[in-house]
Amino acid sequence: MRNRFLPCVTVFVVTMMGAAAEKPMTGTIISENSVDCGTEAHGHRGKEKLDLVCQEYIVHTPNTEYHIRQPKQHDQGMLPLNSGIDFILDKDKMKFKLNGKKYEFLVVSESSPTAKQP
Repeated sequence: MRNRFLPCVTVFVVTMMGAAAEKPMTGTIISENSVDCGTEAHGHRGKEKLDLVCQEYIVHTPNTEYHIRQPKQHDQGMLPLNSGIDFILDKDKMKFKLNGKKYEFLVVSESSPTAKQP
């Protein structure tokens, strides 16, 4: 009799986990830094290498600070600092909208927020 209920319980748990992953979290973009994100062949016959620079941001939540980076360099405007965002984490990506535009960044690290000193 227990074996009859096991598939139902498994489906319920997996469904709940999927629903929890879709719940948006709230954070604030607090910092920006330009970082190296690879090289690209450039010039005559691709013999010269051009260093690529991407923007990396810190998104602060009450429990975690996420370091997020553009997946690749492209002409993307700078995100305004101190902007509040509602985001979803999907594996190693952070997805959010800001000023009506959709963004998808790579999560390169996460840590506990720094404790404030008195």
